[in-house]
Amino acid sequence: MNASAESISCLQSDIFSGTNPVQIIHGDVRQKLSLLPDDTFNCCVTSPPYWGMRDYGYEGQIGAETEINDYIAHLVKVFREVRRVLRSDGTLWLNIGNTYTSGGRTWRQSDAKNMGRAMSYRPDTPTGLKPKDLIGVAWMLAMALQLDGWYLRSDIIWHKPNCQPESVKDRVTVSHEYIFMLSKSENYYFDQESIKERTADGKSLKNKRTVWQINTESCKEAHFAVFPKALVRPCMLAGSPKGGIVLDPFFGSGTVGMVAIETGRKCVGVELKSDYVDIAKQRLLTVTPTLDLDFAEGNQTAKRHEPYITPSLSL
Repeated sequence: MNASAESISCLQSDIFSGTNPVQIIHGDVRQKLSLLPDDTFNCCVTSPPYWGMRDYGYEGQIGAETEINDYIAHLVKVFREVRRVLRSDGTLWLNIGNTYTSGGRTWRQSDAKNMGRAMSYRPDTPTGLKPKDLIGVAWMLAMALQLDGWYLRSDIIWHKPNCQPESVKDRVTVSHEYIFMLSKSENYYFDQESIKERTADGKSLKNKRTVWQINTESCKEAHFAVFPKALVRPCMLAGSPKGGIVLDPFFGSGTVGMVAIETGRKCVGVELKSDYVDIAKQRLLTVTPTLDLDFAEGNQTAKRHEPYITPSLSL
């Protein structure tokens, strides 16, 4: 057994025994996901690197492709593997935003408000587009995943009231991103009750709407805004039962793992950048399970499926 396989096999004794609710796999998701068994995870909640937005310092990194179509193709392959390791009733909650063409600029310096903006490269304007065009990357990916076999169920708008200011003078400031909810099968687990919203008068509950107003969260260790816990929480509550297992193939600073601990789930994350693995480990140490009275009893009306037998991760 090689070192990578040996490190993955330890998941069997840790993630399923309850001794360690979160496991981090260090490496390229394009290699590591293939080591995980079929039909394992209840849901996947993740935010992949955006195209041409940040330089993580790794040759061949996802998001640094010269051509936009290569970026889409790489992510389609990643999420094809995600679909394989999801249970038949599993869902994918995918956060991604659109980007603009670089207008011929070949690099970008950091700034005081966002130290992570520095880039040593900027991809050329994609074929068929023009400088200053809005690239519908989010929808390109969503449609590509649909064509690859996913069921595209919802497009959720993440409205960011505290969005990053922009100095543009010829368009409005971008203050939203997307969360696409996709499923592996036509029938899937979805707990609507767990994420219902209060009505305007506060006297009753209503189904959650498709526009979520959630502030961004900063991470002083990573020097840029991270996946907010408030964004992850409804995805995880609706997409998995308490005690379920959640996957994040782009683990970053570990927010999905933190929410998993807080809500009584388990989590496996895959992360390429060693600095982020260290940050995630430190952040996870600060989390303790919390009891939320709104969700403590669980939901009795979520769609029920066949009994789940814990799979073996021994490779």
